[in-house]
Amino acid sequence: MRVSIEDEEDIQELVRHHLSRDGYEVVCADNGEDGLRGAAAESPDLILLDLMLPKMHGSDVCRRLKEQSATKQIPVIMLTSKSGEADVVTGLELGADDYVTKPFSPSVLIARIRTALRRSKNSSEETLEFLEVGNLEVHPGKHDVHVSGRRVDLTATEFRILEFMIRRPGWVQTRSQIVEALWGDHHSVTDRSVDVQIVSLRKKLKSAGDLIETVRGVGYRLKDIRA
Repeated sequence: MRVSIEDEEDIQELVRHHLSRDGYEVVCADNGEDGLRGAAAESPDLILLDLMLPKMHGSDVCRRLKEQSATKQIPVIMLTSKSGEADVVTGLELGADDYVTKPFSPSVLIARIRTALRRSKNSSEETLEFLEVGNLEVHPGKHDVHVSGRRVDLTATEFRILEFMIRRPGWVQTRSQIVEALWGDHHSVTDRSVDVQIVSLRKKLKSAGDLIETVRGVGYRLKDIRA
C-alpha cells in the first residue's frame, strides 16, 4: 500500500492511475493532517508527500512522520514543485528518502518508488547486522548509530550516507558515487547537497566525525582504523 498526500486532484488521479496500473494499492489524503493520521492508521509501505499542503505544511508532516515510532521507518518521497537546491537539502534533512520535482515522468516516479521500497526491504532483512569502525557503531536494520556508546540521532539521508561509507572503510567515494548509490540515475540531489549532508553528519557524530575525511578534488572516505 502507498499513501499519497497531495491536495491537487489532477496530480492525485495521475499518481493513483499509474501506480494502480502497476499493481500498487493507493490511498490519497487531501491535506497534511489527514495524511499524518492516515499514515499512522494504515502503516503504508511508502508515502508520497507534497510540500504545499492545506492545514499542515508537508515539511511539518515529514518531521512528524520521522519523529513518531510507528511511522519513522516508512520511506517518504517528496513530490513537489519546489525544485531549488535549498528545498532539496531541506527535504533530505527532514528525513525524506527521496525528492521528485513536478512536472514528473510517471515511469521515473515508479522507478524511484521501487528503489525506495527495495532499500527499505533490504534494511529490514539486516536487523542483526552490526558495523563498527573505531568508536563508531552502526546497526543498519535497527537504524541505530552509537558513538562511544552514546546514541546519535540522524536523518534518513545522513544515516544512508554513513552506512554507505562504513561498508567501504578506506575507500574514496566521489560525490557522484554517493548520489548514484543512494538515489540512482533519476534524482534531484546535487553534489553540493552531499557536501551539506556530510557537514551535518560530522557535527552530529562529534568525536567520530573526524573519521570522515575529505579527499580534496575527489570526494570523501571513512578512515579504516579497524583492528
